[in-house]
Amino acid sequence: MKLDLLKKKKVLILGLGREGESSFRFLRKLFPKKTILLADKRNFNELAPEIQKIIKKDKNIESYLGKSYLKSIQFSQIILRTPGISRKELNKKVSKKQIITSQTEIFLEKYRNKTIGITGTKGKGTTATLIYKILKQGGKKVELIGNIGKPVLNYFLKGDKTDFFIFEMSAHQLEDIKISPHVAVFLNLCPAHLDHFGTSKKYYQAKANIALWQKKNDIFIFNNDYSQIKDLAKKKKTKKINFGQDNNNDYFFDKENIYYKKQLILKRSDIKLKGDHFINDIMATMAVGKICHIPFIDSKKTIIKFKNLEHCLEYIGKIKKINFYDDSFASEPIATINAINTVKRIGTIILGGFDRGLNFKALSQAIIKNGIKTIILFPPAGKRIRDLIIKNTNSKNRPLFFEATTMKEAVNLCFKHTREEESCLLSPACASFGIFKDYKDRGEQFKKYVFQKK
Repeated sequence: MKLDLLKKKKVLILGLGREGESSFRFLRKLFPKKTILLADKRNFNELAPEIQKIIKKDKNIESYLGKSYLKSIQFSQIILRTPGISRKELNKKVSKKQIITSQTEIFLEKYRNKTIGITGTKGKGTTATLIYKILKQGGKKVELIGNIGKPVLNYFLKGDKTDFFIFEMSAHQLEDIKISPHVAVFLNLCPAHLDHFGTSKKYYQAKANIALWQKKNDIFIFNNDYSQIKDLAKKKKTKKINFGQDNNNDYFFDKENIYYKKQLILKRSDIKLKGDHFINDIMATMAVGKICHIPFIDSKKTIIKFKNLEHCLEYIGKIKKINFYDDSFASEPIATINAINTVKRIGTIILGGFDRGLNFKALSQAIIKNGIKTIILFPPAGKRIRDLIIKNTNSKNRPLFFEATTMKEAVNLCFKHTREEESCLLSPACASFGIFKDYKDRGEQFKKYVFQKK
């Protein structure tokens, strides 16, 4: 997406959340007098105060709000889509002459050669943060952007002073692009966000864009344990670096140590991150550090100090002789399975939330196998999880089930039904929408009500 096109054509910003506000400020700075269309399914009084101020003060805005907001499409030539808005909604209304673009595509058009993109169903935040810390401590000028940082267009006009952009890229951000970052990191792949994409295939196709458009001199760092990622790598003529469990990979883990080309570079016992699923994130991080000329010994120092991110299998303390873990970031079953396999002596687990149609079979099996005694469930997905567990257990070894509609209620149940020296784990395997604003709000409420019991 060339800036010249944005200047000449009528632009619609579709979706007025954090990224939509950023897009508006970006366009307004470049084109002070340009008429810009703004649209959102929310009514004016439901928008964030900052957006309300913008709409009231700026005379060169056409706003389309409420249920009929998609009518705005017919008056635009370029649609700058916020990632959360489904492409499926737009396809019926957009003509072949109209262009759908995104912040990601606009940013990469200018800075792809400085961009290290990270994607995967889980582990993006940990990996992006680790890479950022390693490169920064190695003397590089770096910015942490995208899903974990600020919207990418916030950096568009000051990117010339930056060596590398560490871009955590969600499937939603990758969905429309036809340009890939110079360095692409693909961590793992499991079904997710089916409410948005409809099928696992479409979700995978969006994720694949991180490397699909790479050029010959680009670098693809990928997990060789996932067949679909491996197949994507086979199609590419880029420089490829793989990691995984097999000792034929460039980087591999043998349950005790991490190796590069069969040379020991890091011991598992030195790593503070809880959960072996983080090992793949560390291998990818070390691969990025090496290609950016950071010695393994320096990467190792940063990794050894690094602890779990907030809301990501975070140990929050022992209250009334119960160990509490906040894993609110776990919004897919695979993340919760990893947490169950990591936390010791789980007596109670909090599950459920917004139902995106994900498959909970493997999760229910992990719960049964680990003998978790008490399960607290948020609707509506909690019912499906409960039904699967009931189907595969008899009345003698079946857990106790409780439904909660608020976090305060869930935490009270934790204290009532978890035994001393057992662990209570918030790891929902579902999105937070409906009961909570987002995963951060869910995790913060969990901590708040747990600490009130001190």
